[in-house]
Amino acid sequence: MPRSIDYRATSAHPASTVYAAMVDRDLLEEQLRHIGGPGAGVTAYETTAEGVRYTLRHGIPGEHLPSIVSSFVPGGDLQIDRSEQWRAGDAGVYDGTGSVKVIGTPATARSVMRIADVDGGSEIRIRAEVTVKVPLIGAKIEQAVAGQIEQLMAAETEFTLSRIS
Repeated sequence: MPRSIDYRATSAHPASTVYAAMVDRDLLEEQLRHIGGPGAGVTAYETTAEGVRYTLRHGIPGEHLPSIVSSFVPGGDLQIDRSEQWRAGDAGVYDGTGSVKVIGTPATARSVMRIADVDGGSEIRIRAEVTVKVPLIGAKIEQAVAGQIEQLMAAETEFTLSRIS
């Protein structure tokens, strides 16, 4: 059964400012240099008429992984490819979808994201589901991977919001 993640963060800035920072390629690259881990980088980036689409690679060193996860990771370090697509919705609303593949493992995640104006600023909401297709212990691995994803979301949000002037 997939593991659900519900993430929420707020900012004193309007959604348009937060969105612009979250999809800015230079800021994404800076963020990955600081918190992306081994082998991190922007592997694809495209601006379209509908919005922005990109793929990021993250790395988590094997020594930072629970043993139940590291036993399934070839080479010890976890490599994560995350693709996101964002578009503007109604005034003050930006919607996105995402997918995550944990390289060399049966772990994946899908997400639905929204940045929206609220009284006093904006709110970021992410709903994700992590799936690990391993009999018997898949749920334990899902929990560990979900924990890593939650930590990553919090670190990225903090990083991005700290860069908005």
